[in-house]
Amino acid sequence: MITVVGIGADGWDGLPAGSRHAVEAAEVLMGGARQLDLVPVTAAERVAWPSPLLPGLPALMDTYAGREVCVLASGDPMFYGIGSTLVRLLGAPRIRVLPHVSSLSLACARLGWPVEQVDVVSLVGRPPAALTAALQPGRRVVVLGAGPASPSVVAALLAGHGYGPSAMTVLSDLGAPSESELRGTADCWTDAGVSPLHLIAVECALAPGAEPLARVPGLPDTAFEHDGQLTKREVRAVSLSRLAPLPGELLWDVGAGAGSIAIEWLRTHPSCAAVAIESRSDRAAAIGRNADRLGVPSLRVVTGRAPEALDGLPAPDAVFVGGGATAPGLLDRCWAALRPGGRLVANAVTLESEAVVGQWYARLGGDLVRLAVQRASPVGGFTGWRAAMPVTVWSVTRRDVS
Repeated sequence: MITVVGIGADGWDGLPAGSRHAVEAAEVLMGGARQLDLVPVTAAERVAWPSPLLPGLPALMDTYAGREVCVLASGDPMFYGIGSTLVRLLGAPRIRVLPHVSSLSLACARLGWPVEQVDVVSLVGRPPAALTAALQPGRRVVVLGAGPASPSVVAALLAGHGYGPSAMTVLSDLGAPSESELRGTADCWTDAGVSPLHLIAVECALAPGAEPLARVPGLPDTAFEHDGQLTKREVRAVSLSRLAPLPGELLWDVGAGAGSIAIEWLRTHPSCAAVAIESRSDRAAAIGRNADRLGVPSLRVVTGRAPEALDGLPAPDAVFVGGGATAPGLLDRCWAALRPGGRLVANAVTLESEAVVGQWYARLGGDLVRLAVQRASPVGGFTGWRAAMPVTVWSVTRRDVS
């Protein structure tokens, strides 16, 4: 059993009796240098984390297996902390967690914000673009900083996405005698030295004339960089409704074009994952830029031609085929890869791809819909309807494992 003790910036004095006992009884104390310095010297062997941490962690745990190990962590070890990492590595039965008050709870207490009404984004080990998807007018967001420059990075990102008027509060060294607070707005933020231990509290406010981006599928086509190879807004919304994203699920977006399906899949929930497969390198590069700009930098982009490019990818919960349905073996490969209960959605525009989709529909059933979209546009001095090419959408759910 490994005991993980959360410790605050107030150090030993802030630990309850149970946590102190765990530290005193340990044969081995592990943690970062800062956490180890917060507790008094005991008979325990002190082991600082290896760098980088994650690759060296399994061997370190093996080295001290069978000994009474106490791991020191900042605040709540299960809130973006080492406790979560150890549970994933060793399993929950081998880990006992004694949490301290989290930095999020302390920040919300200082600001008077209900914790359940706050969105949390960590920039520790993540690109700043991860914050973008959380930006919505009137929302409160707490950002876990990744170094002294994080407030300036967050301010620049907010201003660059139309949220310059947003109020920012930087809370440093929460719970310590050195605790401090800086306030300002994103568009007027000036670089100031802050402690590496800080949170950035943001009250999102949209600048006049800026357009917010909804979290429901169907973003404007103008939200994406594209060369015309884009699943258009109305068809995209219908396709995503058939893909039915659920938290924690993985999507393959095959023939991704601008990556719009994968990006909107990821925006539905932070735990969703997606792989965009695109044969053209220029389009693949544009997918990466779209993902960053729209707040889902976790999107994995694979440059290659399907079905060969699908080899080695983790099994998906849903597959979208936006192009290339006529490629030999592609739909067979996608169908075979699906997990039980997974959804396959294929869009067809040409007669040839529609014929392929029709054959699969005859074989497996599912739902077959033809969408015809018309948009109003000028006709001389009047207004008329201009029709887009109709799109056939086939969707089916895998009900068995055979």
